[in-house]
Amino acid sequence: MAADQTNSRLAWETLLELDGAGSRVAQLERAVRDAVRTGRAPAGAALPASRRLAEVLGVSRWVVTEVYGQLVAEGVLEARTGSATRVAAQVALPEVGRPARGPEAGGGPQLARRPRFDLAPGVPDLRHVPRDAWLRAAREALAVAAGDDLGGVPWGGHPRARAALAAHLRRARMVAAPDEAVVLTHGATRGMALVAAALAAAGHRHLLVEDPSWPVLREVARRAGLEPVPVPVDDDGVDADALAAAAARTGARAALLTPAHQFPTGSALAPERRQRVVAWARAVDGLVVEDDYDAEFRYDRRPVAALQRLAPQHVLLLGSLSKTLAPAFGTGWAVVPPRWRTPLERAARDVADGPSTVDQLTFARLLDGGAYDRHLRATRVRYRRRRDALVAALGRALPEARVRGLPAGLHLLLDLGAGAPDTAAVVRAAADREVAVADLRRYQARPAPRSGTLVLGYGNLADARVDEAVTRLAEAVSAAGR
Repeated sequence: MAADQTNSRLAWETLLELDGAGSRVAQLERAVRDAVRTGRAPAGAALPASRRLAEVLGVSRWVVTEVYGQLVAEGVLEARTGSATRVAAQVALPEVGRPARGPEAGGGPQLARRPRFDLAPGVPDLRHVPRDAWLRAAREALAVAAGDDLGGVPWGGHPRARAALAAHLRRARMVAAPDEAVVLTHGATRGMALVAAALAAAGHRHLLVEDPSWPVLREVARRAGLEPVPVPVDDDGVDADALAAAAARTGARAALLTPAHQFPTGSALAPERRQRVVAWARAVDGLVVEDDYDAEFRYDRRPVAALQRLAPQHVLLLGSLSKTLAPAFGTGWAVVPPRWRTPLERAARDVADGPSTVDQLTFARLLDGGAYDRHLRATRVRYRRRRDALVAALGRALPEARVRGLPAGLHLLLDLGAGAPDTAAVVRAAADREVAVADLRRYQARPAPRSGTLVLGYGNLADARVDEAVTRLAEAVSAAGR
C-alpha cells in the first residue's frame, strides 16, 4: 500500500502542469480538470494529500484545498471521511479552453514555457518559490513603512535593506564589509554592467575571465568597452599562473571569477590559488569581481567563505536572488570596496538602476524574520536529494559516462566517455525527446572543435521526472551515435 501511495503522488506531480495563466487556484483547477478529462487521471485515482501536493507543486496548501473543495462540489472529485480524495466515477467534462498564448492575448510577447524534462543549467526550482513568505513579508513591510520610505529609490538601496543584507552576508558568506558597502542592484547581470562601466571609465581595457564561463557576463563586459581575456580553468578553479601571465601580457588589472563554485566546471578555487589571486590583485592594485553565483548551495560541507573576506579593498562581490529564489525577483547586490563606491555611483546614472523600494523592504523583512534562511535550508535538502537521484540514474542508464563537479549548486558536468557522439548531436536528439541539456562548448570562449561533455542542470527538474529524463537522455545519446 505504501508503494502504491508513493507512486500515486509521483504520478500526480507529473500529471499536473500549471500553465502560468491566472491565479494559482485557477491554474491548478484547470490542470486537474484537464487530467481527468483526457483520462490521464482515471476514475477512482487517488489524489495526494493537500499538504503533499502543495509541497511538490510549490503552492500554498490553501490553493490545493480550495481546488479540491470546488471540484468535489461539482462532482469531478469525491471525498469520503477517512479516505483519500479521488477522481469520481463516470466523469464527463467539456473541453476547457486555455487563454491565448500569442499576441492576441494582450500584454506583449509571452514567456516561453520550460521544457518538460528540464536538465538545462542555471534555473532554480520554480515550483518552490516561497510565494506565501514573500507576500507576507511584503504586507508586513508596507504596514510599517513610513511615507518617506516610499518617496523613491535611493542610490545604493534603502538603508534598512542594505543593513539586513549586509548582516546576512557577514553571517552566511563571512563577508568583511560595513552596511554601506552593500549596493542593491537589479540582478547580478545589471550589477556586472555597473562594474564594467566603472572599470572602463577608470581606464581599464581588459577583463580576465574564466574559460569556460557564463557568456552573458563576458558580453556585458565587452559592451562596456572591456576586452575579455580567457584564462583556463581546471579541477582546482582558475589557473593562477595562467591568470598572472595573461595579465602581464595584456596589462589587465581586473578579473571576473567564480571562486566558490565555478560555472560550468563545478570546481572550487583551491586555497593556495585563492591566496595567489588575492596577492596578484594587491600587487597590481587591481580588482577581482567575485561572482557568488550559487555559492549558498554546498552539500558536502559548509559553503566556503567569500574570497572578498581575504581582500576587502580589492575584491567586489556580486550576488542575486536569481538562484536562491527566482530570476523574476530582479534583485541583486554588490559588496563594493571603498575606492569603487563613487565610480559605481557615477556609472549608475547611465547603465543601471536598483530594485523597487517595496521589493527591497520586502526582502529585508524576509531576512530579518528568518524566512529566507529557512527557505535556503529546505532548498539545500531538496537539491542535495535531487542531485543524488540524478547521479544514481545516470550511473544506471549511462554507465560509461562520468559525472564531474563538486556536490554543490544546481548543475554538474557529464563526460559521455570514449567513442560517444558529439554533444551537439546529443543536444538535438535530446530536444526531440523533450529534454533540455547544454553542450559545454556553449560556455567556452574558444569553443573546442568537438565535445563529449554535457552540462546538466537539476534545479528545475521535478523529482518525479529524474528517472525518465535520464532514460530519454540515454536514448538521445544512442540515437545521436547512429
